[in-house]
Amino acid sequence: MRFKRLWAIFNARNREFFRDRAAFGWNFLFPFLIILGFGVIFKGDYQSQFKVGLFPIPNEASVNQEKGFLPDSFAAFKAISFVGFETRVQGMDKLKHHKIDLLIKAGTQPIRYWVSDSSPSGAIAERILKSALAPPEAGNRFEKKDIQGIQVRYIDWLFPGVLGMNMMFSALYGVGWVVVRYRKNGVLKRLKATPLTAFEYLAAQLLSRIFLLMFTLVIVWVGCDLILGFRVYGSLLNLFLVFLAGSTCMTSLGLVIASRGTSEEFTNGVLNFISWPMMFLSEVWFSIEGAPAWLQASAKIFPLTHLLKAARQVMNEGDGLLAVMPEITILCAMTLVLLLTGALLFSWNK
Repeated sequence: MRFKRLWAIFNARNREFFRDRAAFGWNFLFPFLIILGFGVIFKGDYQSQFKVGLFPIPNEASVNQEKGFLPDSFAAFKAISFVGFETRVQGMDKLKHHKIDLLIKAGTQPIRYWVSDSSPSGAIAERILKSALAPPEAGNRFEKKDIQGIQVRYIDWLFPGVLGMNMMFSALYGVGWVVVRYRKNGVLKRLKATPLTAFEYLAAQLLSRIFLLMFTLVIVWVGCDLILGFRVYGSLLNLFLVFLAGSTCMTSLGLVIASRGTSEEFTNGVLNFISWPMMFLSEVWFSIEGAPAWLQASAKIFPLTHLLKAARQVMNEGDGLLAVMPEITILCAMTLVLLLTGALLFSWNK
């Protein structure tokens, strides 16, 4: 292996990325906009989870002024937001399309309400309303206890997920789709006629993508942290090592996809087939705790699952490198298998 040839391909790929202003800008703008949007939405400490409609409420009237007939414990519950409608027809239309969870006619005694049997949120809102109307019977059978230790904000939990998702798409499409395009356009056939070996080419693509992923990660992290102020309870160095292991693994997966094929359309389909299940099952947006055991087991085949688990342990729980070593080991093992597979399958022109 000649380092000079490897460096030439590494440098050429980086220049291509930085000169493509649209792709370059989108790699920074996309995760930043998502994180900023969720940061604005979840900036408060308490968010309403249920929407209750009231009718008839004239346009000029305030919903808060018209909900006085409701029990105080229900009307003042922060998890419920109230929406006013002029007519029952308007409210029923929103209820049927699950845009509200419960519909109540204002000023009725007993309280008259409508709920959709197909809405889980509606069933919970109905239970809250009934419990507020019923006299207290629990007595001293309940005792509330506060959470001890670190209380993680949703935006702090989400942040590693968005970074990992951006890293996944950039690694898969930035290597898998691009190399197939090179093969289709005859670029790889020309490179085959040079002294460049397949190992040197693949190594240069791997190192270039890892460099670009980590560069993007640092810029997005610093920019978002300056605005939203994320809480990191662990070591930033450990977090960097976790993302480095994850980026290497996902880039290796991209190399396997890039090893064969000349159809950009087929490759795009394969990438979608891999990336979308990975995004939803790896807990980027929400936890799959409580899902069927087979689904949780299936999620472990994706490198993004192990990346986010380790990153959240470091960032949200303050764990050290030793605590996340099992996840890093799995990522390294996956990387080795994927690199060997990609090297064995790689073809310059097939």
